[in-house]
Amino acid sequence: MGNPPGRFAKKFAPGVLSMKKGKGGWSMGPIRRFWDVCSDPVEYARQWKRSTGGKVVAHTCSYAPVEILRASGALSMRLFGKTEDFTFSDGHLQAYCCSLVRGILNEALAGNLDFLDGAVFPHTCDSMQRLSDIWRINTSFSLHGDLVLPVKLNTDTAKTYMVDVLKLFMQRTGEQLGVVITGEDLEKAIQETNSTRKALCDLAAMRERSPGAVSGSDMYVAACASMIMAPSEWLDTMNSLLAELGQAAPGPPAQRLKRIVLSGGICGNTQIYDVIEKNGGVVVHDDLCTGARYYEGLVAEGTGDPVGAIAERYRTRVVCPAKHAGIYSRGQELVKIAEEKQAGGVIFLLLKFCDPHAFDYPYLKRMLDDRGIPSLLLETEDPWSIGEHGTTRVEAFMEIVRQR
Repeated sequence: MGNPPGRFAKKFAPGVLSMKKGKGGWSMGPIRRFWDVCSDPVEYARQWKRSTGGKVVAHTCSYAPVEILRASGALSMRLFGKTEDFTFSDGHLQAYCCSLVRGILNEALAGNLDFLDGAVFPHTCDSMQRLSDIWRINTSFSLHGDLVLPVKLNTDTAKTYMVDVLKLFMQRTGEQLGVVITGEDLEKAIQETNSTRKALCDLAAMRERSPGAVSGSDMYVAACASMIMAPSEWLDTMNSLLAELGQAAPGPPAQRLKRIVLSGGICGNTQIYDVIEKNGGVVVHDDLCTGARYYEGLVAEGTGDPVGAIAERYRTRVVCPAKHAGIYSRGQELVKIAEEKQAGGVIFLLLKFCDPHAFDYPYLKRMLDDRGIPSLLLETEDPWSIGEHGTTRVEAFMEIVRQR
């Protein structure tokens, strides 16, 4: 059984900026498709499997090599743990595990993900690793992948190790799904995934130049939908959207709005974007695993070594707290983003009990303070809402930014 239709309608409700005006009044453009998919990704994946007869493999992290999963012919689907009920998972995980991990496990144990053919768990935090163990013991999917990528990425041995791990992962994925993944399959998947990332970069650049053309929440669902939908369908929808936006009248220049950067792990709600925009701001960039960290950086094409090219992209992309590329690399990258985007402030989105991001926060804030960039820490237990208290704090922060 999938999530009831419309269960998340309030959390994923497109605004006026998602609409276009036709002869008969306001109607929804291509972005509507992305909203529909994000409101019920489980139902989308079920329908895709019924209509194509293909396999569906879930994953939990932006370090999952989706190129390899897509090369196998499977639909690669990111799990977001959209649930407010932890009845099943609380029997296996402590209450101080983050709601993302508890939500993902609850959906599996409740039978909502019974259509899956497997799942991949990149080695990240302790909670995610325990999720993998509990998942393996309590489910019976044909594919279970524990992907132990190197943690320290800025060494020559890390490059060699990552290539070896990905080659073994590709071999085992093919064996467990009953397919042979060829180099040609992998090159095609690389090109398809690169096209997706390029299109998201184009949409992000358009939004930065003219925020009124597309809302922050629309940008968010376009990125999330790309982690759920079949790449060809997503690209067709995105190309239609970009064509429509190219014909639309430009919105107010971003210079007139207070420019904000978001930083954190998974951003599970659109409310934060709406509150910022209602208070005279605009999100011009982010450092999120459901945002720029997912879609920035391409895999080199036509190298003759597709696995090596995939390894290099994941090794050199902007890191999250679960990886290491230098003592201050995350802080340096965040300061660089804020300064290049001329941001008036940074809002940290911290999911309660997410230790890796909590450990990094003090030094990230200190580096921003040293550069005179104000910041706000917004801790939430529910990844799908910042709540009334969070709304008030964002409104107060935007007032501070406006007065600078």
